[in-house]
Amino acid sequence: MSINDKIAIKQALEKKLDKLTRDIIELKELTRPEAPDSAIGRVSRMDAINNRSINESALRKKRIQLSKIETAIKDFDQPGFGKCIRCGKTIQVARILLMPESKVCVNCAG
Repeated sequence: MSINDKIAIKQALEKKLDKLTRDIIELKELTRPEAPDSAIGRVSRMDAINNRSINESALRKKRIQLSKIETAIKDFDQPGFGKCIRCGKTIQVARILLMPESKVCVNCAG
């Protein structure tokens, strides 16, 4: 892997980490419970509960992604970074840029 590839991967990891962090903050706001004494109608309250449920699911997924990105950043300088954990071959740079948390190459993933 070239130094330019490593720089691009590091930038992609940091960019993804930043976006996930912002998304999580936004989703936390959207998942706050509606106060029972707020003056909204029954249907609107049901919509709010449904939307909160959807946002809670999205929040869980974003937290999992964040954990994987943090692990990738931690492992970035390790000798095995960018190597497939199944076959040991180098993972394609395009795949790492698209999915920096990926631990397997395209062949082993499919």
